[in-house]
Amino acid sequence: MVALIRNVYRQLKRKHCIVIKYCAEMLRSETRHYCDLMDGKPAFGLLFDIDGVIVRGKKVLPSALASFKRLIDSEGKFRVPTVFVTNAGNVMRHEKAEQLSSWLEIEVDEEQVVMAHSPLRMFQQYHNKCVLISGQGPIVEIAKNIGFKKIITIDQMRNTFPVLDAVDHKRRISVPCTFEQYFPRIEVIILFGEPVRWETALQLLVDTLMTDGVPAHPTPHLVYPHIPLLACNMDLQWMAEARMPRFGHGAFLLCLENLYKKITGHNLIYTALIGKPSEITYHHAHHMVVRHAKNIGIEHCMKRLYAIGDNIYTDVFGANLYDRYLSRRNVQESKRIANLERSVEELLVSDTSVWDYSAESCSSILVQTGVYSKGVQNRMLDHSPRDFLPVEEKLRAPKFTVQNVANAIDLIFHKEGFL
Repeated sequence: MVALIRNVYRQLKRKHCIVIKYCAEMLRSETRHYCDLMDGKPAFGLLFDIDGVIVRGKKVLPSALASFKRLIDSEGKFRVPTVFVTNAGNVMRHEKAEQLSSWLEIEVDEEQVVMAHSPLRMFQQYHNKCVLISGQGPIVEIAKNIGFKKIITIDQMRNTFPVLDAVDHKRRISVPCTFEQYFPRIEVIILFGEPVRWETALQLLVDTLMTDGVPAHPTPHLVYPHIPLLACNMDLQWMAEARMPRFGHGAFLLCLENLYKKITGHNLIYTALIGKPSEITYHHAHHMVVRHAKNIGIEHCMKRLYAIGDNIYTDVFGANLYDRYLSRRNVQESKRIANLERSVEELLVSDTSVWDYSAESCSSILVQTGVYSKGVQNRMLDHSPRDFLPVEEKLRAPKFTVQNVANAIDLIFHKEGFL
């Protein structure tokens, strides 16, 4: 009997301790965010997509204007670290900042804008090489601003090798240019975004890849692996004024991949894919959030990031990948959850000792004002970029789903206890 009583007492004591421990953990969890606000300043940062979240084409969504006023103080300055992360790449950062300032009627600095091509600044190993660039808009100016010094455009290549562009019969030229022999070898290809004339760009890009960067002197045998290829913006579709999504740069990349594979029998190799959903872009945006926090007088660490977007294949998938990356940041040789398991460190060839690893999480928030539409999205389809397949279904599942950007800000402020 005595032994039985002692055993019961031990069981009760153990259960009592477990309950106390559980309650303490819950209390710490619930008060953690509030403790971060002891100085009245947030310990979280915001990453906003633009198309489908703030605007549709050039039309500002009704929920955006009043919502962003909540992020600024009485002097019109941001009181929450905020960065705008877009897969667009056809304008300069300062131009996009001016657009945002006009749309939202608040002052947005270019240091708060992350374009699809912005992380290329970190790929310094290619800045002194001769690069062939594709896209539209001021891409030469963009490339120079990023750090590239020897730049050739698709149009310049076409002018030097006119006989290579033969699809449009009205533009066909049968006489070769006398300056072909002076054309420098292309060492790297940079794809900023979808070009205007897809057929011309596709032809010249495949030619360059198959000739080891020297279209004037085709080699008798295919050189493989081909020269380095870096692509920005992987959106298969994006939302503009039209009621249905439009083709994005991801559609162009899909054409290039399949043409190269069909012609050569080999897979196209991307040295790096930049823009959402790549962790490289989120890493760069994280760095920009930390910098913005310091610029507005916040000295403590940014412990949590919230990424708001309208596309499960880029915004949500990318935020979830970066959240996974953050959770594994202290594990040696952290790998990306994708077919090509190369870490951010390996891709950037960077000194990681200077990186800010203080963030604990990156929470994805899906809004339903853009590409994603409840009841229409077919889960059987996979619009994710080729090199990120297969995708774990949970990585495309948003942590939170709301109607619009106003609801997203409400949710974040409530979770953070921020007024």
